[in-house]
Amino acid sequence: MWLGRIMNSEKIAAIDLFCGIGGLTHGLENSGINVVAGFDIDGSCRYAYEKNNSARFFERDVRKLRAEELLSLYPDEAIRLLAGCAPCQPFSTGTKLKSVKPENENEPLRSFARLIRQVLPDIVTMENVPNLRNRPVFKRFVRTLERNGYAVWYDLIFAPDYGVPQQRRRLVLLASRLGKISLVPPTHSKTEYPTVQQYIGGLERIDAGRASALDPIHRSKNLTEINRKRIRASKPNGTWKDWEESLVVSCHRKEGGNTYKSVYGRMAWHSLSPTITTEFFNYGSGRFGHPEQDRAISIREGALLQTFPPEYEFASKGEQIYFETAGRWIGNAVPVKLAENIGLSVIKSVKDANR
Repeated sequence: MWLGRIMNSEKIAAIDLFCGIGGLTHGLENSGINVVAGFDIDGSCRYAYEKNNSARFFERDVRKLRAEELLSLYPDEAIRLLAGCAPCQPFSTGTKLKSVKPENENEPLRSFARLIRQVLPDIVTMENVPNLRNRPVFKRFVRTLERNGYAVWYDLIFAPDYGVPQQRRRLVLLASRLGKISLVPPTHSKTEYPTVQQYIGGLERIDAGRASALDPIHRSKNLTEINRKRIRASKPNGTWKDWEESLVVSCHRKEGGNTYKSVYGRMAWHSLSPTITTEFFNYGSGRFGHPEQDRAISIREGALLQTFPPEYEFASKGEQIYFETAGRWIGNAVPVKLAENIGLSVIKSVKDANR
């Protein structure tokens, strides 16, 4: 049965669980994979997901999905890929792992494992936070795959190795019932890493609290007067230690405050950006200051640094987008270029299985 489906790698069909606005889906489509559907509990993602991708969006809680629903969406004779980035906030670097109780460990990931057991897709892929790798829930996830006949590969990857211009490390997993599988080799060496300037240097200049007349998504959050003074005193890739004493936040003056050097900073044109988080629009949440303009980066700039294409649409004309919503959409997304390389890895594994 498998042999008939692996004769043509163009017949790979994917379903994207926890799809958000489509970073993973868009990259898979760019690689040549047919994504037929995306599922997410957040209905606000529908417009961007369906506007920019060929797949259908289903507003559903993945924990309540049944195998029959997924099986009905895969085309006949397709090689079935089940992809996803299960929300893992308890294991992000901003969370104290000791505070996470084992019984609360990532129910979405357990739901992902359940659907794999029931659907038995030919290939599985997952992208997630690095800390997940050492947690019991992930080890159980891998055992589930192995017990169901999957060859499993996973590793921590550095996103710039695959053309993403940010200091982002992620856990990537690939598993196949067709044969061996792994991520394709890096596409960029250290001297070839893309820079902040390459991705956002050509955008129209805007002030804090303003938006571009040509692109309403190119909009930055307003700054308080004290934060305007702070960003003017900030150097690219510097820290708040560059400021005069009166500008330093009170908590940073206390013992232990010196450990928080990555907040209230500027990016540098010829460097990588910091990891784009859900708070990238806030100057005080990280080194999210624009390299030379006195403001935090805009919504569009955050999306570009996540390697969404410049034409990616996030809302219909005239619809208002709130910073917190856009931050969640973009910060939680799989970088498109990384997703594209995951797709190319899947295609390569299918071709290798056919030799």
